[in-house]
Amino acid sequence: MKLLLVTQKVDKNDDVLGFFHRWILEFAKHFEFVTVICLKEGSHDFYSVKNAKPRSENSAEFSGTGVKVLSLGKEDGASRLKYIYRFYKYIWSERKNYDVVFVHMNIEYIILGGVWLRLTRKKVFLWYNHTYGTLSARIAGIITNKTFHTSPFAFTARFKNAMKMPAGIDTNMFKRDVGLQKIPNSILYIGRISPVKYVDILLNAVKILNNRGVKTTLDIYGSAPERDKEYYDGLRKDAEEMEKNGIVSFCGSIPNYKSPKVFNKHEVSVNLTPEGNFDKTVLESMACETLTLVSSPAFESILPKEFLFEERNADDLADKIENILSMSQDQKNTYSTNMRKKIIEEHDLSTLAKKIKVTAND
Repeated sequence: MKLLLVTQKVDKNDDVLGFFHRWILEFAKHFEFVTVICLKEGSHDFYSVKNAKPRSENSAEFSGTGVKVLSLGKEDGASRLKYIYRFYKYIWSERKNYDVVFVHMNIEYIILGGVWLRLTRKKVFLWYNHTYGTLSARIAGIITNKTFHTSPFAFTARFKNAMKMPAGIDTNMFKRDVGLQKIPNSILYIGRISPVKYVDILLNAVKILNNRGVKTTLDIYGSAPERDKEYYDGLRKDAEEMEKNGIVSFCGSIPNYKSPKVFNKHEVSVNLTPEGNFDKTVLESMACETLTLVSSPAFESILPKEFLFEERNADDLADKIENILSMSQDQKNTYSTNMRKKIIEEHDLSTLAKKIKVTAND
């Protein structure tokens, strides 16, 4: 079995999509060869057609890892027409180098090439985990053999060909590092800084805690897209006094592969994404045995009620954080080890790759 992956970006240094680099490595262990078509190519450890030529037409010789990356050219400022031209060029020229197509999130590629791929007897899988979808998402779901999701709240979960999958957490990377000391009463936020992430609610909860005499610190890792700059600036202004007093720190974005170290230095991490979302950073935090609080009910099956708070409710969040910080160390250890166990059992990356391979062979 040979696999074609279609994704937005291949860049191990990306703070949001860097995880996909490890997905590619894992898929390469289970498939004879992996070809990747990406919109934008950054730093990676695979053979790049843009920068070198293959030694022969034998796909096994393209790269030591059995992976070849083809970019549509966003990193060079290519136009949309060039993207489309290159996409059709690649799926045609590489047609002998793949049997299965796995499109990650970007439904437009299913719309563009899915019918032709099905007519040429390629198996086509779509990974789509957004809570909301469009008519295009419905059409893409009809074209594909299977639509994968991780959350029961995902738009595609209702499709006839829907299949629930592990979230794909690299538990060999995201794990407890006993060499790192957790900072007492430390709170972590890691992710995009946008209104939909409700970072302002977390700041308010930390204010409440410190006003109660519960001395905590909050580290915020992530950056804001240009469209959310006003929201980010507002957060900095609101937190100005707490920053001066060393309570809050805005730490900027970091590559995804550096986040295990950050998780391991904090007692508690908080995720405030709204109802239905199944944010991977929650699962990465749990895998690192960091006590993890969320507001999305999508996590009700894998987190105890003590770690779920009411959405957009700073007082409830403050109560839950205070309760967790007041637990004995034995209680904290029990909860944290159980969190990691849950991720290994249900969301490990190796399990995901094996399940996709089995589904491709059905």
